[in-house]
Amino acid sequence: MTLSEFDLIKRYFSGGLYQREDVTLGIGDDCALLQVPAGQELAVTIDTLVEGVHFFPGADPEALGHKALAVSLSDLAAMGATPAWATLALTLPRSDSDWLQAFSRGLGNISRRYQVQLIGGDTTRGSLSITLQLQGFVEPGRALRRNGARVGDLIGVTGTVGDAGLALLALQGRYDAGDALGWVRDRLERPQPRVAAGRALVGLARAAIDISDGLLADLGHICERSGTGATLHLEQLPLSPPVVRYLGEKGDWSMPLSAGDDYELCFSVPPRVQRAVERAIRDTGCAVSWVGVIDPDPGIRCLLPGGTALAVDAGGYEHFC
Repeated sequence: MTLSEFDLIKRYFSGGLYQREDVTLGIGDDCALLQVPAGQELAVTIDTLVEGVHFFPGADPEALGHKALAVSLSDLAAMGATPAWATLALTLPRSDSDWLQAFSRGLGNISRRYQVQLIGGDTTRGSLSITLQLQGFVEPGRALRRNGARVGDLIGVTGTVGDAGLALLALQGRYDAGDALGWVRDRLERPQPRVAAGRALVGLARAAIDISDGLLADLGHICERSGTGATLHLEQLPLSPPVVRYLGEKGDWSMPLSAGDDYELCFSVPPRVQRAVERAIRDTGCAVSWVGVIDPDPGIRCLLPGGTALAVDAGGYEHFC
């Protein structure tokens, strides 16, 4: 059944998703009307997912609904912000009821988990593309930024890195992940944004970023903005058993260091708050690993066990290279 644009919006995106009290007027008018809480700054981020670039053709639409919101939630997490509202621009090759029902289910499930209301957007016809803008709140002057790292800071990472990159290699037929494929694929297609961990870091971390383009590339952004360098101790990287197995077979450290789509947090903290950070993040149900230190020399040095330096291309995903 083919639906008109307005029937599509009404059926799949109006009323069935999470509803917030600070939304005066949501979907259905020319603009949404919103109440920004007193004493809060508005944090705004936007991400686009394009078929054939960010996800495989024919990808599970429910997983796409989840990931479209998760990647923007991860940006807010990196700033220590609390999520609130979302707008969606959805470009579809056709009006497919089954696809839309699954996509809206995935979007709805994660929106309820993080208390995000879809307040408007746009739909149009064309190649499949999903653009989601997300707004959240953070106390004035308290947002986690990229430019606050200082020499001597410890470098922390949440969760594990390299799982999404391993899934991509497996789905491209370049590596046999065996029984771990389902788990690493879930890490790629249904990332879990570290919103609670980001909030826990407010007032403790000096700088933070989410790991979307690879640990080396994203840590490099912190160093560049902060005027510092960094040293990473590779034996301290948080790696899942499938990634440890991959390294044992291939010896390819560039994969966990440079593959994107992990959506974990990388941050720097002064050593005096290390234990406080561990307690705060543990209380969110997330693990934290200390992987290196901020130092004064430009660039990022990667040290193998025993202290041998490893040359690794920082890489990171680039759309126009």
